[in-house]
Amino acid sequence: MKKFLVFSLALACAATLFAQNPRVDFKNNRDMAADAYWAYPGPTGQLTPTPEGYIPYYISHYGRHGSRWLIDPKDYTEPVAILKEADKAGKLTATGKDVLRKVGLIRAEAYRRDGELTQRGAEQHKAIAKRMYERFPEVFAGKTNVDAKSTIVIRCILSMENALQQLLVANPQLQITHDASHHDMYYMNLNDTALRAKRSAPAVNEALEAFSKKHDNYERVMQTIFNDEAYWHDSIDASQLNRMLYKLASNVQSTELRHKLSLYDLFTQGELYDNWLKDNAYWYVAYGPSPLSGNVQPFSQRNLLRKIIVEADSCIALPHPGATLRYGHDTMVMPLTCLLDLNGCGRQISDLEQLDDANWCDYKIIPMASNLQFVFYRRSPADKDVIFKVLLCEDEATLPIKTDIAPYYHWRDFKDYYLKKLDAYSGK
Repeated sequence: MKKFLVFSLALACAATLFAQNPRVDFKNNRDMAADAYWAYPGPTGQLTPTPEGYIPYYISHYGRHGSRWLIDPKDYTEPVAILKEADKAGKLTATGKDVLRKVGLIRAEAYRRDGELTQRGAEQHKAIAKRMYERFPEVFAGKTNVDAKSTIVIRCILSMENALQQLLVANPQLQITHDASHHDMYYMNLNDTALRAKRSAPAVNEALEAFSKKHDNYERVMQTIFNDEAYWHDSIDASQLNRMLYKLASNVQSTELRHKLSLYDLFTQGELYDNWLKDNAYWYVAYGPSPLSGNVQPFSQRNLLRKIIVEADSCIALPHPGATLRYGHDTMVMPLTCLLDLNGCGRQISDLEQLDDANWCDYKIIPMASNLQFVFYRRSPADKDVIFKVLLCEDEATLPIKTDIAPYYHWRDFKDYYLKKLDAYSGK
């Protein structure tokens, strides 16, 4: 027993030790600086061999929709309008004119597709489903059941349907049910007004604004785009334009335009890093365990976690339960990951400047199509010692509970720990 516990701790320490700093990540792959817009990379590691005698027989899943277009039409129209006005006034450099051209192409491609799933987003979920089937074929064997639910947002519904389509290609015998209904939104997409009030309190907004101003880094970009410094100082909100261009640059990778153009070449590594820092801080405060917002934001997913536990308990008692698949949003995946404290994501960090040093990085938690998979194992239908592991973005993750079979855990230990945690939450 001690040997296995030591091994578990060693794995956790190794994961922390070898985790790369965001600056290094962005140097190796600039797309990672897109934070929640990072196009899903797929798993990065190998799965640990299953303990002898155990076979996988049930999967419980919650996934974010795949890559999408930006949601607000103003994300496209405003930078186009600002740059067109400057061009009309003769205030753009050659680079600025090229940026205007690129932004115009992006707007044209995205016209009336705001917030919709892209082709790449559909492909991501097909690939995830294919790997799920190939990694755990026993779960999907024969005429087993797959129950899928989505939030009522079309990009989530289409993500679900693309995944199910792929599973049916792999096994046409699957018995699939799928739905997207307001009936299930109490756990699929809970809107907790009390928690929202905490994260939007004046003190929270002030702290985020102060952090954001500290990391405003746009002057060189403006000097590259405009030929008149007085113009961009006096006639536009330079900080806002910089953020809009960064957002567009980040989202290009989600689209087929990535084969034709890039806006990342407008930014230095340091400028990308500063832009990312602001978004990372926002995600931590709004949906993570930040002391600024009361240490409680992850409890927005308390209903989802209870549902996962209750449904798993019901399913794992069956001879061949199959899979429960759920499709939603980053605003569920992020707090659920923190509520579970996967890979230490539930730790409280008071100083926002320390987030990156502590390796709390949004892009490692909620890239497009990010997902959590609970994979259950047993030795026989009569086996009461059900074990499982959790995959975050298809890679094995650690939980803050003891185990003698890392990265696997005993289901009874999980239930005991997390039901106590949920019951202790007062909602205040």
